[in-house]
Amino acid sequence: MKLIVAPLHEVAGLVARHQPSHLISLASPGQVDAPLTKAPPYRLDLRFNDIVEPRESLTPPTEADVAALLAFAASWDGTRPLLVHCWAGVSRSTAAAYVIACDRTAPGREAHWAGRLRSLAPTATPNPLIVALADRLLNRDGAMTRAVAAIGRGAETAWGQAFELDLSPEEESRR
Repeated sequence: MKLIVAPLHEVAGLVARHQPSHLISLASPGQVDAPLTKAPPYRLDLRFNDIVEPRESLTPPTEADVAALLAFAASWDGTRPLLVHCWAGVSRSTAAAYVIACDRTAPGREAHWAGRLRSLAPTATPNPLIVALADRLLNRDGAMTRAVAAIGRGAETAWGQAFELDLSPEEESRR
């Protein structure tokens, strides 16, 4: 089960190379997506700004957005990759990958996934509001929020690098 996380400018190439079955686009309202010659068969497009608290004239992520993300990811059987992207590949998409990983494993693995995220993506700074909303929806009692806070802010960058997070049960059993 390969989950690919990327910035917008790498999406078209990653779709052509990996042929994901599912694509999650986390973009700001009004943002234009990458042109795709062959789009994945299943696509979720969520529009909100990369903010951690309400700000005038900006749209924060909501519980409904995170619930839609969780429901969409639950429909993914892992046969082909799931690709999730945001503008820079640093905050919204890394938060989504973390949320999906936590949802796919039992409680108690939150710190493992946060650490794994940091080791794969030194620039990852998962959006704490997305994580907090998922923490509540998944009944993790703050464990997800604490785990992401513990890894801290990622290294400064203009663009994150695409990376793959292996969610297969075989990979998990080796840890």
